[in-house]
Amino acid sequence: MEKQQTTHLSQGLDYYKATMSQLEYEKHRDAHVTFELKNRGNNLLSEYVTPEELTQRLETLRQGWQPDEIAALAGLQNQDGKAQFSENYLNYIADTPLPSVDVRLDERGDIAATTSGEWPLVTFWETVVMSELNELYFENKLKAEGASLEALYTEGDRRLDEKIAILKERPDIQFADFGTRRRFSYGWQQHVIERVAQELPENFIGTSNIYLAHKLGTQPIGTYAHELPMVYAALTDSERRDPLEGHAEMLRDWEEVYKGDLSVALTDTFTSEYFFESFVGDQAKSWKGLRHDSGDPVEFGEQAITYYESRGIDPASKTIVFSDGLDIDTIISLADHFKGRINTTFGWGTTLTNDLGLTPNNIVMKAVEVNGTGTVKLSDNEGKHTGTPEKIGFYQRKVNAALGALALMRTKVA
Repeated sequence: MEKQQTTHLSQGLDYYKATMSQLEYEKHRDAHVTFELKNRGNNLLSEYVTPEELTQRLETLRQGWQPDEIAALAGLQNQDGKAQFSENYLNYIADTPLPSVDVRLDERGDIAATTSGEWPLVTFWETVVMSELNELYFENKLKAEGASLEALYTEGDRRLDEKIAILKERPDIQFADFGTRRRFSYGWQQHVIERVAQELPENFIGTSNIYLAHKLGTQPIGTYAHELPMVYAALTDSERRDPLEGHAEMLRDWEEVYKGDLSVALTDTFTSEYFFESFVGDQAKSWKGLRHDSGDPVEFGEQAITYYESRGIDPASKTIVFSDGLDIDTIISLADHFKGRINTTFGWGTTLTNDLGLTPNNIVMKAVEVNGTGTVKLSDNEGKHTGTPEKIGFYQRKVNAALGALALMRTKVA
């Protein structure tokens, strides 16, 4: 398999970057957002990547969306057959280059990257910076170690053969590729997706990668990420309002823009406990399902089933998209546990697109500030909390107060 350099922005974009960007354009175009790269691992990315190399790579993509990519987005439809993206939005992203990315070495001597700009544009750098950094890292690592790319691909295919063989016996399990951000390379991701699309037609439901979905002739998969409620909450915080009001406003805006389409809710931005208490009855009925991205997946699934049943909703009419650190064994275990009780699909990431025998990087790029106000995420896994200690404490107090008030309200109703 020949090396394939990325030449289009959407080769490094998950679909939720475009769907979020359109909402951001419609509702908060003037919001000025900053994204920062963070290496959660113990390794130094700078061992194999220089700031100059990464900067050069990103500059080739900074012009933004090319005409064929815009045409691909323009051809996408929502569930009622209308265009998913408005003409005004498509003209905006077609005519506007992305803000620059400042790549440098941090105090550890590791790669650091920061970018700021109009929210609907700067958002695109998140998955692109991560995917390009990963590709450079592994490319240079192999060169430095004199390793054989051919041998690596052979091992990757052997591992993929095993996954495919297992899933051929499990046509009840459906999964999508969510592996753009931490893939080994674009070329390897394309190879993996082409294989699973051909060899697992009953299991494979699509990819979140916008460019690869277009090549396959399918609708890309995705809704929204933590970025959206995080920035909405920071915007309300900057206005001296309760930041949790921003989470509710985000859900209402999403419903207004997408009119019932793309209705899978991400639950763990401010803890799933708070989400389940605040997700109002009409939303529980109309939204198609939930996405799990932190905390114990079995506990989450049981919590979701209890939540729906308590509201007179048949859990079998809803779907959970599991997307946190999946491997083949976890996928099978979760599918078996919830079979017949609630629908499950799996957003399969790193162990699908970066399983070649190398240790994957553990990197993230998050929105850390909007209009001068810091953002916060309160994950179901405390190790994934983001924000300053002061801001995290402030949000935790807000969540605890909201949960207490909701519990008191239920007591009075009872």
